Amino acid sequence: MLSAIIATHESERTLVPTLAALVPGATAGLLGEVIVADAGSSDATEEVADIAGCRFVASSAPLGARLKAAALTTRTPWLLFLRAGCVPEPGWIAAADRFIAAIDQTDGAMRAAVFRPASASDLLHPRLSELATLLRVMVGGGARPEQGLLIARRFYDEIGGHGHGADAETALLRKIGRRRIAMLPVGAGPGR
Repeated sequence: MLSAIIATHESERTLVPTLAALVPGATAGLLGEVIVADAGSSDATEEVADIAGCRFVASSAPLGARLKAAALTTRTPWLLFLRAGCVPEPGWIAAADRFIAAIDQTDGAMRAAVFRPASASDLLHPRLSELATLLRVMVGGGARPEQGLLIARRFYDEIGGHGHGADAETALLRKIGRRRIAMLPVGAGPGR
């Protein structure tokens, strides 16, 4: 079971499609809770989170500190970090479940996963788009925060979680390292 942690700031509109994409994960029993880690929004972000049944945590702390504080309050063995507006494609539940099962079978190998970036070319040539993404990662592009992050809580704690710097999400991905980040076979992209 996993906890989703969504970073928000003035995100009432972008949060809705992200939460809608997570509903099947809760129905399937994979997703145990959703925490919205907000930076003090003045729009209706809190109301959207409340209507969806999310736990809402507001703080003026930097992004990394907010995400780390939210992660510390979870009780599930897996964490899924997303940005508001990041919408996992259908099939994300099975892909995440397979990844989690594979890691659990290897006695908690220290690995994490990101979603494949979704793009318009996915509709025309899905294999070509996937190949281009894999090449970008291999050549040095690396994973990006907008791809989300699926990570075992134990691994997250072991590497110290998010830092407090200005670019905490990217710093965490670098800390994990390219060789320990798998790409899930489903994409995630901006909500429509």
